[in-house]
Amino acid sequence: QVQLVESGGGLVQPGGSLRLSCAASGTFSSIYVMGWYRQAPGKQRELVATSSSRGMTNYSDSVKGRCTISRDYAKNTVYLEMNSLKPEDTAVYYCNAGGVRTWSDVRNYWGRGTQVTVSS
Repeated sequence: QVQLVESGGGLVQPGGSLRLSCAASGTFSSIYVMGWYRQAPGKQRELVATSSSRGMTNYSDSVKGRCTISRDYAKNTVYLEMNSLKPEDTAVYYCNAGGVRTWSDVRNYWGRGTQVTVSS
């Protein structure tokens, strides 16, 4: 079994910054892609950013230029640095690990989410 544990969410004022972390633990040999998604109240879950093991990153237009995703492969951890935060960034942020290879299969996993609230 693979677990994803997010941290770093909280309340921040508009224009502020936050750094989210997500650590993967369990028994697996590799993770192809790790990323962040978010879901605001009444809205569908949407992509924020992803980072593949081939070094490719992808950002949604809504966060491009304000967020940076990075991975620490030694720690199986993905980070999301968010700057110039806006009230519309308020959401539950979920970590995703895709293409996780274990001895039996290749699967995707989700974390439980961390709340980010941008408000004055």
